[in-house]
Amino acid sequence: MKLWSESFKDGTAIPGEFAFGVIDPATHVTLSANRNPHLAWSDLPAGTKSLALICHDYDVPSRGDDVNQEGKTVPADLPRVDFFHWVLIDLPASVLSISAGQYSNEVTPRGKPGPEIGGGRPGRHGINDYTGWFAGDKDMAGDYFGYDGPCPPWNDSIMHHYVFTLYALDVERLPVEGKFRGQQVRDAMRGHILGEAKIAGTYTLNPKLAKAG
Repeated sequence: MKLWSESFKDGTAIPGEFAFGVIDPATHVTLSANRNPHLAWSDLPAGTKSLALICHDYDVPSRGDDVNQEGKTVPADLPRVDFFHWVLIDLPASVLSISAGQYSNEVTPRGKPGPEIGGGRPGRHGINDYTGWFAGDKDMAGDYFGYDGPCPPWNDSIMHHYVFTLYALDVERLPVEGKFRGQQVRDAMRGHILGEAKIAGTYTLNPKLAKAG
């Protein structure tokens, strides 16, 4: 299997238009276009009946004590955890690409609807981890289905990595329902994966890291 993107090259920085937030000199962060990137693939294994796509950031701080706090820095040696940005399943095997902005084209306060996508777009969406991040925010709280792009802590001392993984599956529909999450999909795919391919991009809201990069 092969996976690539016209929006960014594997191992390079993800452009701000595909992020949830971009650097703002006055306020640290401002909302961005939040478009999903273009993705395309080829060489699916024989017997592929559906595809699943997961995007996750594996550099998310395991504790939020110092996150986005003035005068503090999130230390590099802090243990890190996964944060799911996109969970898309039940794509027909006949689909060979996703256009930039096809599934997300702006920041949607309280989240985009799901799991059914609508608009003639194939697949089902799970909720991403902005659902938990905004749970206590009266203006933003909701179920965040589909893609919402990078917005790492502006005071993090490390670059964040965003991995897009495409899975070829031997089932047409995964046995998950409702507000399913990334880990549920990972669990449901076990024993059904015929092949996978991945690409990764980097992103930061720390001006020092951005300048160095």
